[in-house]
Parts: sequence; structure tokens; C-alpha cells
Amino acid sequence: MTESLHKSEERFTYGDYLKWPEGERWELIDGVAYDMTPAPGWRHQKVLLRLVEQIAAFLKEKPCELFLAPLDVRFPESGEPDGDVFNVVQPDLGVVCDPGKLDERGVRGAPDFIIEIISPSTAAKDQIQKVALYERHGVKEYWLVHPVDQLVTVRLLDENGKYGIPLIRAGKERLAVATLSGLEIDLDAVFAPI
Repeated sequence: MTESLHKSEERFTYGDYLKWPEGERWELIDGVAYDMTPAPGWRHQKVLLRLVEQIAAFLKEKPCELFLAPLDVRFPESGEPDGDVFNVVQPDLGVVCDPGKLDERGVRGAPDFIIEIISPSTAAKDQIQKVALYERHGVKEYWLVHPVDQLVTVRLLDENGKYGIPLIRAGKERLAVATLSGLEIDLDAVFAPI
């Protein structure tokens, strides 16, 4: 596969994706292929680890499952088989509270909570295409974590199934996770000097 796939007019499915060479990481949004390289940098990884530590500790006694990239999250439009799905992403971190959405390939359907850590190579996709995708498929809460600027943008589905005005918080103090009642992320710890 080459980067030109990203610019192609052709639409791909999860069935196509499964035939691509192992070791390459791609996402499909509305059938458009997005290359997941280069790999995230060390700052991205450190922020991810600090988020995982807090969320995993909270979920120990809960029925929800935490997952990390790379894990395929498929978003079927109307129950079509996996091979025909046009939307497959690998969020940095997610939480699924419905065990029926978990299978051997990853997650089928909307996770309850997703976090993407912004990298220069993914910033536009995470803030534009993925916002629309996650809203359309009912991801209840979507966080965009900006490690360099030390900001968190929170998107919550409203009663109409739409993301309202985003909440933007500086990376200080604690920020509650609306979909996981009782969990507050210590942003001072997440963004502590590396």
C-alpha cells in the first residue's frame, strides 16, 4: 500500500482492509483509506500511558472494558456484514460497556468513550472526520487530548444525538468523564513534565 491510497477516489471496505499487508496500519472513514504512519512520538505515548493508568484503575471493579490501539473498531451503517463495512478506526483509547460489541476482531459498534491523542499527522482527521463519524454512530463521549498545548476538548452527545458546543479545558486539575460516573481524570498528572 502507498500513501496515494489516502487520496484515491476509490472506496474501500473492511473486507479490502483485511487483505492488505500485515504490519501496515490504516483506518477507513466512509471508505477512504488513511495511513496511520508514522508511529506516534514519545510525548503521545507518555500521555496515553498516564490516561490508561487512571482509567484502568477506575474500571477494575466495573463491567466496562478498556482497549488501546491498535484494535479495529468497526462502525456498520445498518447491520451489514464486516466485509462490507466502510468505517474502521483504531482510536488511541476507548471504553466499551456493552460486551456484545466485543468480538475476536475488536469492537463492532460505538464504544461509550473514545480518546484520541492529537499528533501533527492526525490532527485534521481526529478533529473533523472522526468527530462526524463518532457523532453519526453514537459515541457518547469523545475526548481530543492535545499533548503539546496541554488542552482537552470534550464532545458529548446531547439528547438529539448531536455533539453540542465542545468543552475545552486547560490541562490542569481534574476533569470528570461523563459516561463513567465517578471517574475524574487528574490532568495535572496526565500533562506532568516528561
